[in-house]
Amino acid sequence: MVRALFVLTLVLLNGCTTVVIDEYRRSNGELAKGDSVVILGRRHSSDYETEPDLIECVGNKLNNPALGVKVIPEQQFVDAMYPWFEPRTAPLHLKSLDHLMAVPEVRERLEAFGVKYIVWIDGSTETTSSAGSIGCSIGTAGAGCFGFGTWDNESDYEASVWDFRDRELSGKLSADAKGTSYMPAIVIPIPLIARVQTNACKGMAAQLQQFLLPNQANNNS
Repeated sequence: MVRALFVLTLVLLNGCTTVVIDEYRRSNGELAKGDSVVILGRRHSSDYETEPDLIECVGNKLNNPALGVKVIPEQQFVDAMYPWFEPRTAPLHLKSLDHLMAVPEVRERLEAFGVKYIVWIDGSTETTSSAGSIGCSIGTAGAGCFGFGTWDNESDYEASVWDFRDRELSGKLSADAKGTSYMPAIVIPIPLIARVQTNACKGMAAQLQQFLLPNQANNNS
């Protein structure tokens, strides 16, 4: 009985999150010395935009020069490539990238970065439902809040890995994370947040590392 209660407490303190990673691979990654990877967020949709903090998170966790993975920060790359990778002008397909490569300045800048892979991440994190209520009041005995609320968040992201040099789609990865957060209130509201987006980031970064460095993954196993 004590053990079951302890496990339940851990779940509540951290919220509850599940992450599912799926992968479609057309070719194995092959990063050589001096190669770099660019992680970019799709922001061409009027309905949503892929959050910059998610892109930064994936880039930071994937970046590991000791293993041979050098990630160029998104903003640094977009600024250097202005205006060709702005939301309205960025290539949506590999054919569009081929057209860009006909511009000498674009080709020279990409080659100067040592870009081997461009990873486009498309998706967002949304609140899908909520329940419960919390009420607060002020009286002669002081102020306090009472109640219990929950809300569900869902992250749905897809990463397309473009091989810049071979001009081909190397593969796709998807991360689907769902979580429930809790807000119990006994005098003071205590948010117990499910780190849905963070867990989606961790899962996608780990899978991208295996995707881009398959030999390293095999050595670790």
